[in-house]
Amino acid sequence: MAEDNTVAEDNTLAEDNTQTPGTRMELALAKYEGLGNDFLVLVDLEGRLQIDASLARLACDRHLGFGADGLLRGGPPPQGSSDEMTFELRNADGGEAEMSGNGLRCLVHAAIDSGAVTAGPGDTLAVLTPAGRREVRVHALEDGWMWASTEMGEPKVLGPADNCNVGNGQLFVDLGNPHLVVLGPDPRTVDVVSLGPALSDTTGAQGGVNVEFVALGPGRDELTMRVWERGVGETQACGTGSVAAAAALHHWGRVGCKVTVNQPGGAAEVELRVDGTAVLSGPSRRVGTCRLVLPAFRPAEVDQRR
Repeated sequence: MAEDNTVAEDNTLAEDNTQTPGTRMELALAKYEGLGNDFLVLVDLEGRLQIDASLARLACDRHLGFGADGLLRGGPPPQGSSDEMTFELRNADGGEAEMSGNGLRCLVHAAIDSGAVTAGPGDTLAVLTPAGRREVRVHALEDGWMWASTEMGEPKVLGPADNCNVGNGQLFVDLGNPHLVVLGPDPRTVDVVSLGPALSDTTGAQGGVNVEFVALGPGRDELTMRVWERGVGETQACGTGSVAAAAALHHWGRVGCKVTVNQPGGAAEVELRVDGTAVLSGPSRRVGTCRLVLPAFRPAEVDQRR
């Protein structure tokens, strides 16, 4: 992987998209992370390539690929749209995800670095996601690092406000993707690897839900959180999960409208606006660039040969 001060100008395809039997193709990707939530990014505003489940599994495999929580593609916006690009995310298991707050920042950062879009501090870019149109406002951008705020839509909290005692409670929150927020003991003491998938699978939601294990503190209007993401497992941070946790605890009256969510990868800032929408703020960092060699056989065959 290249050093993070090197950005491939062709952050799309290293060679022609056409692959014939017996030939190889290299796919140029960039790796970005937001609070340790890492993504491989394909900026493809010309619409030259579609990402699929097998490509995501190959690229995101931490032993056989470059490793990441997900594979992102910035595609061309619909004709006549004012959006800068479309957002497409495949989780590490190949499944599609509707939205990712950290991923959206990373995608916009990669698009700026590649020259596909032009933006700097104070500029706002609109991105069309499966969860709806989202705007990303750049606050700082320098030397492979960006701080930005993302409009996250309206968190829909599903459950009564009194369904919580002093230290325990559960609420479902819809942010275009599904979340189960669990208020309980210090997340450091929770067996996230076991409890995460167990709770996710018992919800009845197709594909499961993301599960946030949350405790109050350490300070006022602060939360401490670990997260199990469907299709990935435990991650260092989750943007939509941060908003879900803040919305749930605000619904219970435990935090105000501006909430800091502390996670293993760092702290995210969530603002819950009076109009019901939420804004997520945090950093993104360019890790480097890489070229994924696609073998002559289809990536799906890699899984069968393991």
